[in-house]
Amino acid sequence: MSKFWSSMVKRAEPYVPGEQVNQQEIVKLNTNENPYPPSPKVLEAIHGEMERNLQLYPSPTADDLRATVGQRYGLTADEVFVGNGSDEVLAFSFMAFFEPGQPIRFPEVTYSFYPVYAKLFDIPYEEVALNKDFTLQIDKFFQSEGGVILPNPNAPTSLYAELDSIEEIVKNNPHQVVIIDEAYIDFATKSAAELIQKYDNLLVVQTTSKSRSLAGLRVGFAMGNASLIDALIRIKDSFNSYTLDRLALVGAKAAFEDEAYFKGSTAKIIATRENTTTELAQLGFIVLPSQANFVFARHEKFSAELLYNELKQEGILVRYFNKPGIDNYLRMTIGTDEQMERLVVALEKIVNK
Repeated sequence: MSKFWSSMVKRAEPYVPGEQVNQQEIVKLNTNENPYPPSPKVLEAIHGEMERNLQLYPSPTADDLRATVGQRYGLTADEVFVGNGSDEVLAFSFMAFFEPGQPIRFPEVTYSFYPVYAKLFDIPYEEVALNKDFTLQIDKFFQSEGGVILPNPNAPTSLYAELDSIEEIVKNNPHQVVIIDEAYIDFATKSAAELIQKYDNLLVVQTTSKSRSLAGLRVGFAMGNASLIDALIRIKDSFNSYTLDRLALVGAKAAFEDEAYFKGSTAKIIATRENTTTELAQLGFIVLPSQANFVFARHEKFSAELLYNELKQEGILVRYFNKPGIDNYLRMTIGTDEQMERLVVALEKIVNK
């Protein structure tokens, strides 16, 4: 620890992402990336922009992309904010809506960036215990002093809370902002975005990284009442007016405009998810009912840590969380049918060994 570090640096406990291994023979099922490439229209838009305007700054207001996103959800551009990946959007949201000294609430098992941001921005927090089946205790999120943030579907559990449950949480926190982090919503049923016109304290955060295959472009967005979006813009412009580059802006816009490709890609992943769930169950796994692009599972006889290490020896990366309550579960991204078959074959070899 350096004597020059600020108090913010000293209390920071950085988020640890999944292993990134750039080897062709590795089956990488640990970071919830989409196994399929983005729409060809995305590549066409990026190539066109590369040939024209890279010498010019990008739009600081990102009006075209915000309007395109808004149109898909029945919102105006003023009700949409875009940022450099949903993690940045979440960081801005913590600064815009949560106050030091006022504890916020999020699930005990959840996206591990939330406590990172809370500690960084000196915001106290309460971790709400889940039910034994990992579902949310909805009423425990009511009347939070500082606000609420939760993923839906939850990560890493993959479970989806129905929209009426989300609405109850929003309704019962009328004086605080409720942030619903929907990174995986396109693999589930309904988005909370349809509640935005009804509640001015609801912020819905999504990403193009998962369902639109743009993890490498870093484009996230938030949707909510125009006053919430204005707060995010004020925070962003106090750091950097140009958070999204020209390639990201045109690439993300093209991804939203190719709805047919998006629907086809997500449908393939959902079908593979259901097939994988069945095959894992036949090998003795207990798999939670996923509505994400990954599954969360434990084996009845083998520890998750052992399976994780054995799979790594087979050239397959999955995510293992050495944390109380979930330390016997593996999170496995849904890849192509071929990748998932390789996973199943490797697991069959391990459990039968």
